[in-house]
Amino acid sequence: MDIHELLNLTVKNNASDLHLLAGIPPVIRIDGSLRYLTSYSALSHEMVENLVFSLLTPQQKEYVINNKELDFSFGFGGGDYGNLGRFRANIYYQRGFLSAAFRFLLPNIRTLEELNLPKVLHNFADMKQGFVLVTGPTGHGKSTTIASIINEINLKRATHILTIEDPIEYVYPAGKSIISQREMDIDSHSWSMALRSALREDPDVVLVGEMRDPETISAAITIAETGHLVFSTLHTNSAAQTIDRIIDSFPPSQQSQIRVQLASTLKGVVSQRLLPEINGGRMPAVEVLMGTSAIASTIREGKTHLIDSIIQTSQDSGMITLESSLASLVLSGNISLEMAKSYALRPDDLLRLVG
Repeated sequence: MDIHELLNLTVKNNASDLHLLAGIPPVIRIDGSLRYLTSYSALSHEMVENLVFSLLTPQQKEYVINNKELDFSFGFGGGDYGNLGRFRANIYYQRGFLSAAFRFLLPNIRTLEELNLPKVLHNFADMKQGFVLVTGPTGHGKSTTIASIINEINLKRATHILTIEDPIEYVYPAGKSIISQREMDIDSHSWSMALRSALREDPDVVLVGEMRDPETISAAITIAETGHLVFSTLHTNSAAQTIDRIIDSFPPSQQSQIRVQLASTLKGVVSQRLLPEINGGRMPAVEVLMGTSAIASTIREGKTHLIDSIIQTSQDSGMITLESSLASLVLSGNISLEMAKSYALRPDDLLRLVG
């Protein structure tokens, strides 16, 4: 057994993830569910180390031993960037033993239509400035959605797209834009330094891979304020929760200022989930908030509890509630009602929409 054999199996089984842990066979995730590769015996900790270390440079191996974890990505299947796709890897220790999680990324960046996402998301690719967030749990397609929008910009407009990632996930094809992709520890020593220098690199569009702390959030909003189009992600469950999370991450003395800045820059929030389909595969359900004047006023005045009702009454502006998205999937026969109910924020609204 070698690591390339296991990675190949991950690709061939259309799995999203591969897990290597001592004491159990290799595990893959298909359509959101974990499955043991039962043709393999349980891995010893020496086997996991051999599999993982075979992928690492001497510097990466030393980093893992000293720091107990490492994020990196690599192309798979030959070619500079991987003909079969890329893997994003996280190497970590658990109970004193080396372990690893690999996320598979397809080689081609799919369009919004191919991802079954709402047409209104095309609006974000046409914007010249502002702040757009894609949110949701880990493993529910946030990076894929942003990559699709950014690639649409790449293919349609002559812009400079700057990405700051940890690690680089999707690699963009040649288009009308030029693209600078910066990876932590390879192209920059820190998020703060990369964000601070971003404006001096003449970008039109900036992707901040993840907003990890108040400093990153503040820098992303400032870049949007200065006339750039900024994309980023957060691990939140709804548009309203996203706004609250951003504001609450700052001390009370700064929250008023952040509300004003966010109100003036926010162009949209897409909160998404990937749900198992009845016939296999996964389908996205999305909540979409558009940065209208009503939303801006609500954020500025600190009345985020009104956001859900604004989304419900603003379908003409392109807004979509999670429950209406789930109801569409149920009525089209893609997902079961029970599955939709387990993901709904307001199950009673869902039942009313499908009834």
